[in-house]
Amino acid sequence: MNENEKIYRTMSVTGVGDIVIGILVMTVGIAAGVIAVINGARLLVSRKKILL
Repeated sequence: MNENEKIYRTMSVTGVGDIVIGILVMTVGIAAGVIAVINGARLLVSRKKILL
């Protein structure tokens, strides 16, 4: 295996890894956003019950 093949393989593995990490970060970010919205809505509903 020559130097160009090693570089090619390294770039391929790194590229795939970066794509996987990006997808995971987006998924976790979206899930955290949804959870934050749900918790905010619950707090607003609870606030109305306390004030009444």
